[in-house]
Amino acid sequence: MTQRDSQRSALYSAEALVHNVFERAARGGSTLEIAGTSVTLPPEARFGSVDSVRDYVDRVLSLDSVTDRFPRAAVPVRVRSRRGQREAHYEYRSAEDDGVIAVPDAAEGRWAMRELVVLHEIAHHLSPGSAQDKHGPRFAGTLIDLVGLVLGPEAALIYRVTFGDSGIAVG
Repeated sequence: MTQRDSQRSALYSAEALVHNVFERAARGGSTLEIAGTSVTLPPEARFGSVDSVRDYVDRVLSLDSVTDRFPRAAVPVRVRSRRGQREAHYEYRSAEDDGVIAVPDAAEGRWAMRELVVLHEIAHHLSPGSAQDKHGPRFAGTLIDLVGLVLGPEAALIYRVTFGDSGIAVG
């Protein structure tokens, strides 16, 4: 029986808000106030090829902070091109098997070639029970933790506040 991914739409909407915050920061306003705290956002990486995404995924999964926090970081992730599509996705196989991140390489999919989208897909790989949880509370918590480890606590705060304000359950 397939479990309904009840939080998916709300989580995607909340992430769109986070992406907008990072885009505004990249245009010159990297310091902002959120939840009464002044934060400076780090720059977000953009990728020009599937190979550069693959290198980034390998580097993230080998970070000591990531391997210490997420046991599944030891399980490899393959990155492949997803032609003719306008979104990225993660293919979960089993807890022991490698996962696959598919990213679009066509012009209409360039929006997905950004660090926050790739971290979302890596979070699917690292999230306990990701085959059942999809975009549920454990996934949301994994995403926030991963963003904090890779981009810093300021970026994690943006996610935590935005998810909270959007009614996203975080486990």
